Formats: sequence, structure tokens, C-alpha cells
Amino acid sequence: MGGDEGTHFGARTVPLAEKQGMVDGVFRSVARRYDLMNDLMSFGLHRAWKDALVTAVNPPRSDRDFVLLDLAGGTGDVALRVARAGGPGVRVIVCDINADMLDLGAERALKQGLDDRVAFEQGNAEALRYPDRSFDCVTVAFGIRNVPRMDAALREAARVLKFGGRFLCLEFSSVDVPGLDLLYELYSFQVIPRIGQAVAGDRAAYQYLVESIRRFPRPDVFARMMEAAGFRRVSFTAMSGGIVALHSGWRL
Repeated sequence: MGGDEGTHFGARTVPLAEKQGMVDGVFRSVARRYDLMNDLMSFGLHRAWKDALVTAVNPPRSDRDFVLLDLAGGTGDVALRVARAGGPGVRVIVCDINADMLDLGAERALKQGLDDRVAFEQGNAEALRYPDRSFDCVTVAFGIRNVPRMDAALREAARVLKFGGRFLCLEFSSVDVPGLDLLYELYSFQVIPRIGQAVAGDRAAYQYLVESIRRFPRPDVFARMMEAAGFRRVSFTAMSGGIVALHSGWRL
């Protein structure tokens, strides 16, 4: 693909080759306030949504080997939840392109005594360095929309999954409750950036994040993208009136 190909960065159209660096800048800015950012953007519900993701992962509670790859999961929130929910055979690799986020996640794993079961590695979701059929499960929570080439990241996720492995993607979606959609739109575009300015001193980063949600494909469209990448038995479950959706697909 040519470097002059256009893509979306929030509401703006930018050269595809430049988007990753711009996204990195956003997350360097918010890394230390990432949990606060998620609270602001989800009314604090992101914890319950991530619990639903971990339930779907269903890590074995025995000593059976189970290796999970968490993409764009730098702060380790999902990875640490999976490690705590599973038994001693569960291992998690967090792969994120942003070193600041990974550093924060590694600090958390060490403090929680899980650094022997959760590893943090820098990498690009569009070109993973892991061998084919390496993982029992691949997850990504609130990160896929920030990848410049989502189709490439989906193909890579399918490639590194073992046969019978599952891909789970938790992402903001399209509110489908009349009235709630307008309220959420107002909150997202008028309130969140102002709170971001007041709390984090960075209105632009929060503006990008809410705009990126609006650019993300509707659940049925994303499901077709997953099928095109090679996933089977693709499905999605809307939660909280459609504010988020949990997407599922299998390597079969």
C-alpha cells in the first residue's frame, strides 16, 4: 500500500503512513491516566465489560497450559484479569506498539506478583512476530479501532491462533436505544473533551478518542471483516444499550 493512501484519524483524513505515529502520540499523552480515561468514556462501566470479556475467555483454572495474546493491551488491565482468573498454567503476552503503556503494565504486573505469568512485548498488531498457531486465545479490548489497517491486524490474529482457538474483541459500538444514542453523543463530544482538558490537560487526545469511536464500523460490518480475515462462527453481543460490543470468532 502506498504511504499517501488516506485513512481516518478521528474526524480527520490523514496519510495512512502517518496515522500510527499520531495514535502513538495520543497514548503517550494519556498513558498515566489511562484508567481515568476509560472511566470518563464509559461511565466506569469498562470494568464490567472487561469482566465479560474474561468470562468469555474462560481461562482454565487447572495447571493445563493456556497461552493468550492480548493485543493493544499495554497497561495490562485485561491480561492481569485473565491471569488472576486462571490457574497456574495460564500465560499471557501483552503486545502493544506503545512503550509507555507497556512500561505501566509491567509495573502493575510486578506489584501484583504476576510478572512471572504476564509478559509485555512491543510489537505491531499488523505484523506480529509470533509463529503461526501459537496461541489458544487472542484478545483486544478498546484497541482495534486505533490500528491503521484493521484488516491486516485481523488476519494476523487469525494466523497466530491455534486451530480451535478463539478471537475476542471488545470495542465501543453503535448505541441502539432511542434517546440514549443522543445523550451519549452529547456526552462524548461536548463533555468528555472538556473533562480531558480539565483533568489531563489534553483536550485533543480525548477529542480524538471519541471521534475514533464514531468512525469504527458497525457490529455487522466488523463481523464481515472478521469473516474475511478467516474467522468462523463469528458473532457479537451488544452490551449497555450498544455502547460496546463483544465480538467473537474462531480459528477452525
